[in-house]
Amino acid sequence: MKRHKWTVDEQAKFLKRIGELLARGYPIAEAIESISLHLPKNRKEELYKCLVDLKNGGSFHDVLGNLGFHKDLIGYVYFAEQHGSFAEAILEGSSLALVKENDRRKLIKLLQYPALLIFITGLLFVFVQKSLLPKFTSLFQSMGLEANFFMKLLYSFDTYFPIIGGTFVLITAIAVLYYAFVFRKVSILHQRSQLVRIPIVGSLLKLLFTQYFSVQLSFLLASGISVFEALQLFEKNLRQPFYSQLGMEIKKKLLTGEKLEFILASFPFFEKEFPMIIKHGQENGKLEQELLFFSQHCVVNMEEKIEKSLKMIQPVLYLFIGLLVVSMYLAILLPMFNLLDGI
Repeated sequence: MKRHKWTVDEQAKFLKRIGELLARGYPIAEAIESISLHLPKNRKEELYKCLVDLKNGGSFHDVLGNLGFHKDLIGYVYFAEQHGSFAEAILEGSSLALVKENDRRKLIKLLQYPALLIFITGLLFVFVQKSLLPKFTSLFQSMGLEANFFMKLLYSFDTYFPIIGGTFVLITAIAVLYYAFVFRKVSILHQRSQLVRIPIVGSLLKLLFTQYFSVQLSFLLASGISVFEALQLFEKNLRQPFYSQLGMEIKKKLLTGEKLEFILASFPFFEKEFPMIIKHGQENGKLEQELLFFSQHCVVNMEEKIEKSLKMIQPVLYLFIGLLVVSMYLAILLPMFNLLDGI
């Protein structure tokens, strides 16, 4: 059977419907069978194989791994199998995945029209720069007139754009080499520590890492297990090497007598408020509730930052395109007026 990859949107919607049916009291096998009735033939065949694997004793998160689901969604299912709040955790994970997918689509849609405008403007710029502008320049020189401001601006674009482009290519090449020979060889915790230093993207990654860790820890603690036992479950989650390594590292430091809030404060990929939330939750005896509330706060904060970034991107692109188009227009039009004045 030919495997057709599940899109993130398909994965999230599938898990959301699973969570809704589980909340109504459906067993997992019946929920999958019910959902498969509304799916295309190739998906029915894949889910039938999943049902066989489940009946043979396989776990649901392993089944999703065989289908090629995203590791973060598999992680939600893995932890749900440990703490028992299956429907709630799956709904939480699928909702967050749908939010992220929706933001990705909005970004692509936002950039499509400006990208087309930049392409068309680029062609027009090349035509003006290579064909029309040299003729007007030679005509001005023969008449003893100086080039106007907009002609100089276009020549500046022509002079500095290759330099900017070359610099970008050089930085990209350095980044690729750094990734291949340095970044990949360091520990995954160190990798995440470096990623959160990237402007704009880093702040979003911090929120994402903090949200995921806090919500999973919240569900695990709510099931009645200790922090140490929860970290052991993180460590056993080999499908997510980052959280597995993180669980092992925190557990080691706890054994040396360090407090949890100080351990978390030492990791740069968590939000700076996270240790205070941990300390406050331990003091009032409601750590799992504090973690759940903070994870929801991270999602809201992440959405606000993404919306703010998206609103800034389009105006900047339009301003650049507008400046270039107006410069080309006036660079050609103003010399014509000067020539008419001289007749």
